[in-house]
Amino acid sequence: MDSPHSLSLLLGLAIGLVFGVTAQITKFCFYRGLKQHWEHQQGVQLQSFFFALCVALVGTQLSAALGWIDLNPSIYRSPTFSWLLLPLGGVVFGYGMALANGCGARALVRLGEGNLRSLVVLGSLGITALTTLTGLLAPVRHTLQASTTVQLPHSSLNHLPWSWLWIGLLVVLLLGYVWRAPTTPTRNRDLFGAAIIGLLIVLGWLSTGWWAADPFDPQPLSSLSFVVPVGQSIQYSMLATGMEAKFAVVVVLGLVLGSLCSALVRRRFQWEGFTSTPQLVRAVLGGALMGIGGVFAVGCTIGQGLSGISTLAYSSMLSLACITLGAWLHQRLHSRP
Repeated sequence: MDSPHSLSLLLGLAIGLVFGVTAQITKFCFYRGLKQHWEHQQGVQLQSFFFALCVALVGTQLSAALGWIDLNPSIYRSPTFSWLLLPLGGVVFGYGMALANGCGARALVRLGEGNLRSLVVLGSLGITALTTLTGLLAPVRHTLQASTTVQLPHSSLNHLPWSWLWIGLLVVLLLGYVWRAPTTPTRNRDLFGAAIIGLLIVLGWLSTGWWAADPFDPQPLSSLSFVVPVGQSIQYSMLATGMEAKFAVVVVLGLVLGSLCSALVRRRFQWEGFTSTPQLVRAVLGGALMGIGGVFAVGCTIGQGLSGISTLAYSSMLSLACITLGAWLHQRLHSRP
């Protein structure tokens, strides 16, 4: 491996480790926050997510303004998008997330804690993601994408006049919502953890776009996401001698290891399995819907919700809204009176 590639792997592993430790301690989870909000429970999980978004947004935009990274090549700022697949994928992902009781990142954290249900979710998610991206479902995806793709005049808020004014307004709105977080015993801890996760999004961009960038072997600009990388990690575990490790793969590995170390140190590690067949079905189906929906939507709650929106991409904002809609539909259809 050349030096930039080695540095990329080391940075990815470190980012994953810190993410795993932080998310295990704080139980950082967008879906958990949505449930708390919809069921009127005390908690700051949703505010924590938006605080992480605020930190990621400010850090990413400052990095771009200082010339450290160029966000335009990122997948989130593509000048084209499918008016069908992106919103449909978001809804499907959100519904699957609710079925599986958490997104891919949360499943990785729970796996590190000894939850074997998450292993099934991740296996289903990873396999269906690659099946949709490059496998049996790829021709269907390509056909639908080709017939529903539209050209955007601009892909992000940065193209608006006085863009920094709009960015400032968005940050103020986010901080205003975070400020309203209820006082709980873990409030400060959870918000501090959210700030760390927001910084990790920024470090992901800096790692692939600056520190480990190789002009002789350019790699895609990316930050954290947990749909296709889960599938790539499964693929790498089987073909390691015939394929090169990637930044996203070592982030996944680091996340599980970080969660495992934190769970062991805090004595939170406990083997958990399925207690019923319906529980197994929900795990498999939820993972599959997240894998398919995540590829259609070009990301997940972390990929589109934090990494994508930190670039101010319009498509990422739409994707997160549709993910929320999908989770809400599950809540409405399965809530008990």
